[in-house]
Parts: sequence; structure tokens; C-alpha cells
Amino acid sequence: MRTDPVTLKMLENHAQAVAESMAYTLFRTAHSTFVKETEDFTTGLVTPSGMTFASPRDLGATWFIGLDYKGALDGIDSYAEGDICITNDPYSGFVCTHTPDMHIWKPIFWEGEIIAFAVGHIHNTDMGGAVPASLSRANTEVHQEGIRFKPSKLVSGGVVNQQLIDTLMLNVRMPEQNRGDMNAQIAAVNTGEAKVHEMIRKFGVETVKNGIEDLLDMGETRARAVISDLPDGDFRFVDYLDEDGPDGVPVRLELNLQIRGDAVTLDFTGSDPQLKSALNMPTGGNPRHILMMVGYNYCLYTLDPSVPLNGGILRAATCIAPEGSILNPQYPAAVGMRSLTCGRLQGVVMGAFHAAAPDRLPVGAAGGGGIVNVKTFDARTGTLSMASIDPVIGGAGGSALGDGTDGSGANSGFLKNTPVEINEVEVPIKFRRYGLVQDSGGAGLARGGLSTVLEVEVFTPDTVVTARNRDRTIFAAWGGQGGHPGAPSHFTKISPDGTRHDLGNTDVINLGPGDVFNLTSGGGAGWGDPFTRDADLVVRDVLRGSISAEAARRDYGVVVDAAGVCDVQATQTLRDAHTAPVPQTYSYNASRIAFEAIWTDANYAALTQALAGMPVHWRHFVKRAVFDHIAALPQADLRGDGSDVLAAIDAVRARVPGLTRAMDLREAAE
Repeated sequence: MRTDPVTLKMLENHAQAVAESMAYTLFRTAHSTFVKETEDFTTGLVTPSGMTFASPRDLGATWFIGLDYKGALDGIDSYAEGDICITNDPYSGFVCTHTPDMHIWKPIFWEGEIIAFAVGHIHNTDMGGAVPASLSRANTEVHQEGIRFKPSKLVSGGVVNQQLIDTLMLNVRMPEQNRGDMNAQIAAVNTGEAKVHEMIRKFGVETVKNGIEDLLDMGETRARAVISDLPDGDFRFVDYLDEDGPDGVPVRLELNLQIRGDAVTLDFTGSDPQLKSALNMPTGGNPRHILMMVGYNYCLYTLDPSVPLNGGILRAATCIAPEGSILNPQYPAAVGMRSLTCGRLQGVVMGAFHAAAPDRLPVGAAGGGGIVNVKTFDARTGTLSMASIDPVIGGAGGSALGDGTDGSGANSGFLKNTPVEINEVEVPIKFRRYGLVQDSGGAGLARGGLSTVLEVEVFTPDTVVTARNRDRTIFAAWGGQGGHPGAPSHFTKISPDGTRHDLGNTDVINLGPGDVFNLTSGGGAGWGDPFTRDADLVVRDVLRGSISAEAARRDYGVVVDAAGVCDVQATQTLRDAHTAPVPQTYSYNASRIAFEAIWTDANYAALTQALAGMPVHWRHFVKRAVFDHIAALPQADLRGDGSDVLAAIDAVRARVPGLTRAMDLREAAE
């Protein structure tokens, strides 16, 4: 360590203060609701090689800790003072992740040497493309997801590239929002540059340069200490996205977490092949790509909140994501909905760590609601009106430490809700309901957090609502240690005559005057046997409206009368008759149990092995064909030992001669 501990702590605080000053500048000057209210943005400082060493703790999307900008930085031939660069291309340097995320960076020079880069991103409400807000799981290639810019100089030596800005504004639906947010980004990196110069003048340039590297080293050391406190072993966890596209089939995410001493390997082999939908997660094969590491960061920070929040903590982990999989897709796969996959992947990582530390980490968070955008027309002005109005995410999972928080979003809790009054000013709509849902949190010794419901009426023809990250209608949040899974999510259209239409996992809908949409997230799962929960807490939940009296009796064995008073004798009778569940690390909802009765681990293992031997562009087609084949068989004929899949693949090859030819050509090429 080149820097003494006291000075290093001072440098850490100063660097974080710089990142937070950048965030505050961006937050205060942004134009779109999604940035200034929801706070889907980041700011930070990175080393000359691109590794993040300082990030805010409270403002913005705090889950990008350890984002590696190297690929983007290397996309620029040379840097001069006054340069500011941007990119939003998911496949250029693998930093942007999807087209609405515009990343920006500015070199910070001192006496001709680059000391660091001020960086950040915002999620633009729209970047053009096939649908308003640019994102839908129905997109099949990145070209449908809006205009893209490879790493480019937005400002060169202080001179603005007006042609680039004009090209961007020509291709988006609400250019004034994009322009205002871009100006806020520029102000943020300029703030970062000025603040780093202040640091250098205070501490000296050599102290700052050495301190930056020492901060990363300290992060690694502390991360390894946390991992060393966990038991060695392999901890496997699986979860699913409901559908791989419109009218699709489930998407499997599988992890084998290998803990060895002070290091971990996250092996995602067994996860599905890349999809013909926008759920792919572009990582470029980077073994520490931040999108695969978010859940890891959350687990380390939960286990030890004093862990430094910088890229050094990633050095203790390595990810394996086979090329051509949903977690490492090939261009030009669509990737706009990667945030849904990333959110579910965070839960998969946390699920595996939960097996290693079941008394220290929570069970499954809600998910499934989505982030809502509305495009409509303002009758007052006759002009297009478009805004992101709210994230609808739901509660956290319970844990040995207590109940999951209601409606918090848990691992997506950084997304802030927008006040109803602001939304109704931004877009001509009416909020009919925005709140929590009774009985939606999984029952447990520690109850799961309640889900969130958003109900909105529209007034104009051809109104388009996008709800990206819709999920959890089939596979609800998983419980543990005898706790129940959370409630599933729902998306409903209500016509003016009161007819209700179940929209399932649809994420883009067209509405007319008087139509209402109701979007209800999933609920957080419960931890521990609910019949052991303190009866007074159950009564409190009934009085608060968190659970119904019926659920109190059924799920907790607590009888609460109409006056909200516990019937002690009836409660004791119910609880005495209760048979405690056999302790299980995980518990799942009925839909998942029914699905896995057919799609066993053996069947999935056979499918994964078979698809790995096929050309990438065939894999999703064959997967869908195999699912269709097995769905058509009588359930009594299914064995679940892998032979079902092998027989289905033989049937596909017999029906589609081109598959055999493609595989032969692949083998010959290898």
C-alpha cells in the first residue's frame, strides 16, 4: 500500500464527494422526468484504464459499482483537454448495455497527463426505434432499438460536434428531452473535472494517482475477507423469466457459485441460448462485466456494509458465460430489455449466496411490475406528449433480520417513484390508484414486502403504454426456510364498459379514450415458517391492511375477529395442529413446481448440451421446437431423465434437414 491509511480514507471520501457532486449537478439540471425524478443515471470517476473507483452512494442508479469503461475509452484514438465523448452502442466496448443508456466521459488532465476520467450515463426516455421508449421484448435485433453511436467525440477540444447532436435529435421522438438531459450530462462531467483538480491541488498529483490504485487494492482485500467468511462449496440456483418473447416459453438462468477460500467463480453454464427477443444481456465475454456482477456486489455489501464501493471488489470473482448464450450474445441480437434479465440474474446470484449464508441474506424480491412509459397527445396543445411515469417494482424478501420492506423494489430500490401531481402535469393522464396490495407479500416468520399497484386512465386515441421489465406472472419470487413465495404480478386493461383483459407479460399496449391499465408487481417472498411469527405482529399487519383476516388464519394460524382482536384460544388451537414444514433452502410457487415437473434438471442439461453443439443462430429455433414437441406429448409419457429432450431433438432434425446440414458444416469448420 503506497498511501497511509488516514490519507487513503480522506482520498476515498473526497473521490466519493466528487461523484456525488456530479450526480447532484445532473439531478438538478436534467430535463426528463426519468432522470430528475426516477433517477436512472450514474456518475463516477474511473482510472485512466477505465475502472470505476468512486461512485455516489445515494443518488442515481447505484448498481453500476465496478463498471469497466475500458472498451469505450479504447474506442477513441486520442484525447485532448476539453474533449467529451459519448456512446450508446451496446456492442461498442460493451459498456452501454442498451441504446437508451447514453454514456459520457471526459478526460481529466493535469500538466498534460490523464489522471482520471469523469464518467456517467443517463437512461433517455426515447432513442427512436420501433416503439415509443425504444424498448420491447418483441424486438429481434438491435437495429430496431433506436439510433446508435459508437464511441465518438461530442466535444473535441472544446468545440461541440453539432452534426452528431443534430443526427441524434432527428431520430428521437422527444428531442427537447434528449437535448436537455445531454446538457445536464455535460455539466456533470465538467463538475467532476473541476472537483478532481481541487483534489490534486490539495493532496498533490502523485498522492492522488497512488491513492486511486490503493483504493482499488483495498476494495479487493476487503472483498476477499468477506468471501473468506463464507463456507467453501458449490451452491447452485436456478430461476426463470416468464417468456422469451410474445407467446413464448420460459427463459432459464442457472448459476453454480463456487466458493474457494477468498475467491468465487460464478459459472452461468446452463443458462439459455441467446434469444430472438430483446432479453439478451451484452457482456462481450468480459469475466467481470458489471451486468453479471450486480448481485455479487449486493451480497458483499449486505454481508459487510463497510466494503468499499469500487471496482476492486470485483477482482475476487470471475464469471463464466458461454458465447452465444443469453448472457453473452452475438451481434446483432436485440438487447433492449436486458434490464429485466439483469434484474432476474441479480436474484439468481443472491439465491446462490443465500444457500451459503441463509441466516444472513434475504430471500427473493418481488419484481415483475415494470417501468412505465406513456406516449399520448395533449389535447390542450395538439402535440405529442411522452414521459416515463413510474417504476412499479414491489417489495423486498424477508430474512432472518426481519420483514421485507413494502413496495421498495429491493435490488431495484434505487429507482424513485414520481409524485402523481408531477406525472399528471407531464402527461395528460389520470391516476386512479397508486399504492400497496394486501396479501401480496409471501407469508413467513419474516413476511415478504407488499407489491405495488398502479392504475391509470388515458383520454386520447392511439395512446401507447410501454411497461418494460414485465415479468413474474408465472414464476413468483422464491421463499426460503419454510417461508412462502410472493404473489405473482398482473397486467390488466379495463375497457370503458368495465371489461377486464389479462395482458400477461405484454409490455407494449395501445389504449383508447377511457381505457384504464392496472399494473401490479409481484410481492416479496417470506422467510421462515409463518406459523412461528409473533401473533401480535400478525394482528398488526391485519390492522394495517397488509394482510387480510382470512390470510392471517390460513397462512399464520392467527384468528383475528372483526374488531381486530386476536382470539388467543382459537389461535393456539390452530397452531398446535400445525405441522412444521421440513426445512428447505428454497420454496416455489405452484406454477414453477408444475413447470419443473416436466422441465427437470436432467431435461434441461440434455437441452443445454445439445444446443451448445449447434450454430448460434439455430439455437433459439431448436429450443422453441423442442418445447413445442414436448408440450404436445401426454404428460404420462414424459420421463424427465433427458431422453424426452433427445427424442425431441431427433424429431426436429428429421423434420428440418437444414439443421443437420448446419451442424455438419459447423463440425467441418472446427
